[in-house]
Amino acid sequence: MLTALGVMLALALVIGALLGYASIRFKVEGDPLVDKIDAILPQTQCGQCGYPGCRPYATAIAGGEADINQCPPGGDEGIHKLADLLGREYKPLNAENGIEKPKAVAVIDENDCIGCTLCLQACPVDAISGAAKQMHTVIAPLCTGCELCVAPCPVDCIRMEEVGETVQSWKWRYPVVRLKPQERAA
Repeated sequence: MLTALGVMLALALVIGALLGYASIRFKVEGDPLVDKIDAILPQTQCGQCGYPGCRPYATAIAGGEADINQCPPGGDEGIHKLADLLGREYKPLNAENGIEKPKAVAVIDENDCIGCTLCLQACPVDAISGAAKQMHTVIAPLCTGCELCVAPCPVDCIRMEEVGETVQSWKWRYPVVRLKPQERAA
């Protein structure tokens, strides 16, 4: 009886060691498709798509739970890139999620700021600096333009300013195919 118990214990140790080795050797970190989708999304973390951020939206797209046309900040170009990546047909932006706007950055009128910290709490990327009962300011390079800080401000001292296109921020636009009237009918 002790021999059988010893054999079972040795067998369990060997199998456990093999499983432990396999879990380390063949470990997959996350879903590579979710990573590729997330890389296309604009990382505004605005929630306009109906998800709390870009990563959860990417996970939903990869899982077939969300459509590719729910991201207003990503716009038409983002939808084209997602359609190409996933081999799906292009769909125009879903108007229920919002409209495509030019890139903007939040600006706080520091003379009017009362230091309530509501904008600090609303910012998903910590692009606002300040303390309670002190003036706040936006760290422009970190601001994604999500507009989530505008609504909670009780004194309306936050506005969105359009970011002009510079040599550093210019991107080649996704080509738009315009069909002639006779081609549309075909």
